[in-house]
This record gives sequence, structure tokens and C-alpha cells, in this order.
Amino acid sequence: MPPTRSKFPYLRQDFAASLVVFLVALPLCVGVAVASGVPAELGLVTGIVGGIVAGMMPGSSLQVSGPAAGLTVLVFEAVRQFGLPALGVIVLAAGLLQLAMGALRLGRWFRAISVSVVEGMLAGIGLVIIAGQLYAAAGLKAPASGLDKIAGLPGAFVDAMASTTALASLALGAGTVAVLVLWKRLPKKVQVVPGALAAVVLATAASSAFSLPVANVEVKGLLEAIQPPGPDAFGQLADVAVIGTILAFTLIASAESLFSAAAVDRLHDGPRTEYDKELMAQGAGNTVCGLLGALPMTAVIVRSSANLQAGAKTKASRVLHGVWLLLFAALLPGALALIPLPALAGILVHAGWKLIPFRETVSLWRAHRGEALILVTTAVAIVAVNMFEGVLIGLALSVAKTAWEASHIKLEVIDKGAGPVQAYLSGNATFLRLPKILDNLESLPQDRPVELHLSGLHHLDHACRTALETWAERHSATGTEPVRVTGPDLVKSTSGTP
Repeated sequence: MPPTRSKFPYLRQDFAASLVVFLVALPLCVGVAVASGVPAELGLVTGIVGGIVAGMMPGSSLQVSGPAAGLTVLVFEAVRQFGLPALGVIVLAAGLLQLAMGALRLGRWFRAISVSVVEGMLAGIGLVIIAGQLYAAAGLKAPASGLDKIAGLPGAFVDAMASTTALASLALGAGTVAVLVLWKRLPKKVQVVPGALAAVVLATAASSAFSLPVANVEVKGLLEAIQPPGPDAFGQLADVAVIGTILAFTLIASAESLFSAAAVDRLHDGPRTEYDKELMAQGAGNTVCGLLGALPMTAVIVRSSANLQAGAKTKASRVLHGVWLLLFAALLPGALALIPLPALAGILVHAGWKLIPFRETVSLWRAHRGEALILVTTAVAIVAVNMFEGVLIGLALSVAKTAWEASHIKLEVIDKGAGPVQAYLSGNATFLRLPKILDNLESLPQDRPVELHLSGLHHLDHACRTALETWAERHSATGTEPVRVTGPDLVKSTSGTP
């Protein structure tokens, strides 16, 4: 066996898979960049870094990283609020935080985030992406907030119907979505070409053939688009709003990457993901992206699944896909100027729709309505407020729900008509269930002695202990015998023992 073959036994499979992933990633990198309000070349830079830098590091061997639709809304808001030069600093700081969290072995803790919160986050992002890109598909300017985007759609539709240019642009975007939807129904031989690439090529051909009055991608050139952050940009780190945006980037990018890794692990039988190392790989990639002033990167399930379906066996496929992106950006940047913006808007509308977990929401509603409500609330909060606060609201609801469910307590009262009333508390006595505990205890007969059995409690917090002591003192003050306590004693004066 030749030495090259023995050293790289899966080179043929990985080479073929890398070409497929490159063709899938190319239109997505450009589309995410344009939708984020940054030069198209910066999307390619992030894809290159995700392939070559993050791709060479340990963690998850088969998932592919690059610019993600899930961060489009957050990046657009950050650029609008702080300016493009600040984006590099924000991404750099987020990358360093990811490196630190990976070194501290915090990667595994992201698996503890409620799935309903993550799916609610993706649903909210998907809704905002769809609403915003519908304006872009019509060649109109979208409002700033998520609610305004959705509320303004009827008016935007009316405006589009009155404009020939807007109608042509909207038709091209709608045609792109139609190609993406119908592509999977075509023969397998045709589907060798990725649907997103086919949709962009067909839209570009139609725009050129019919001389449609639509806007195309603006091209600056790779070197001109790369703008490392300067001293002024680093000075913005003193802004509390910038710090909040950094935390949002870190939380959302890390959660999306590690949940993608878990999904990829279910699709193959190879080595499992090492979550802490994968978090460090993402951090290294984002650090480099920040230094280059590019978009943030995450692991992307669309590219990762394409990588697996194309037969990839090792990390070589994702590294090679980064090389092909680099060659394209260096040798054929002018090709980007031929791509009509409505086509990219159509790709993002389709991507946003796929982010909304319709089936999962229905399944959750049938089996776990509380989780379904958290999912919907998180999505609505992201649309109504913003990404970071929406996720925090979802996390807070998830923690509150878990705490409430963990505080189950049962009070069983046995009254034989004569002698003391016996009350048995079991479960977890926490402040969350304190009103219920006190209501039940205060309903016991005031003129009868009571025996309170606490041996069935797994947990008794300070608030409940204090409340039980107070209740016992009041009950004993009516002239009846002191409350007798078995199990964890409250205070000697209420236990009936010296």
C-alpha cells in the first residue's frame, strides 16, 4: 500500500465531502454576511477560519463551523448599534471567553440548558430572520425591532405591489425559496448539487437573462473587507451595552455549537464529541475572526449534516472546505457581484423557516405543556425585546419551573377523632410551597394536640423551618399541648422534650 494511502486512508472520501460542504457553505456564508449588514467577503473569512482553524482542532471531528443564520439578528443589531469596527472586538472577546470556559471545563454544562429554551431561541431567531428578509426580498428597508418588522409586513406588501422593481425583486426571492423547497423532490443524481447553490445560480441566471431591476451583492475585495479592530474599537469595551452583547455572543454561539455537536454525534458512529475541547476550538476560531474583524462563527448543523451525508470520515473534509473557500475568495471575488440580493434573502427565509421547531413544539405541548410554554415564551420574548434578554427570560422560566417541580410536598393528616391529630409531611419543604404548607397546617383543629412527623422530608429550608416554628408556637399558645415533632427537631420548646 502506498505511504500516502496508509497515512490518509480516507483521503478520497474526505476530498469529495469537502467539495460538497464548500458548495453548501458558499451561498450561506455570503447570505449570512449580507443579512448581518457587513461586507459579503467577511462571511467567507469566517467560513475559512471555521474550516481551517477550528477544523484542525480537537473536539468534534465531523461537524463544520462557519457564519450561522442563528447569529444574524444579533450581529445586525450589534453593527447597527456600535458600528462595524466594534464587531471585531466583540467577537474577539467572545472567543477569549469561550477559550477560558473550555479550559475551565465548562463545556459540558451547556448540555444542562433546557432544550425548550434552545428551541425557543432558534424559533425566535427564525421569526425575526424571516420577517427581516421578506423586506430584503422586496428591496425594501426593514424596521429595526422584531415587532416592528412583523407589524410592518402588511404595509410593506402593499408598497411592493405598487412597485414594478419591488415585484421583480420579490418574485426572484420567491423563486429562490421555491427551488430550495422543490430541490429535495428531484432525482438523487440532481441533488448532488446542493439546493442553495442551485437556487443562487438559477436566480443569477434569471436576473441576467431578463435584465431584472434588482440589486446585486456589493464587492469590495477580500483585503479591503478585512479590518482588524483598532484602539478606538477596544475603547468601547467600557460600554456596558457592549459587555452585554459579548456575553450574548458567547452564550448563544456556545450553546448552538455544542447542541449541534450533540446532534452530529447522533448521525454517526465515530468518535464522540469532547465538549470542552470543542468549546476551545470554537473559541480559537472566534478569536481569529475577531482579530480579522469578521463575523462570529458557530458549528452549523446544515453544513455538518451535508459533510456526513457526503461520506466524510475525518476532520480533513472540513479543513479542505476552508481551503476551497479561501481559493474562491482569493481568485474569484468578482463572481459575488453577479449574485442578486433577493436570492440571498430567499435562502435566509428558507433557513429561518427551518429554525422554527414546529413538530417539536406540538410534541412538547402533548407531553410537557410547561416546556412548550417556555419554548413559545422564549421565542416571543426574542421577537418582542431582543436576543439576549429573550434567552435570559427563557432560562429564568426554565429554572423556576424546575425549582417548582422539585419542591413537591405532601401533607397527610390522620385524625381518629380522639387523641392527637397526626400530620405527616413528606417531600421537599421549600419556600416555594410554604403557602400551601401553612394553609394545610392552620386548618388543623385548634383545640386538639398535634403530632408533626417530619421524617419523610428530604429537604427543609430555613424559610420553612422558621414558618413551622412560628406555627407550632401559635398552635401551642391556645392552651393545647405543645406540638410534638418527630424527625428533624424545630426548637426544644415546641418538641415537647427537655
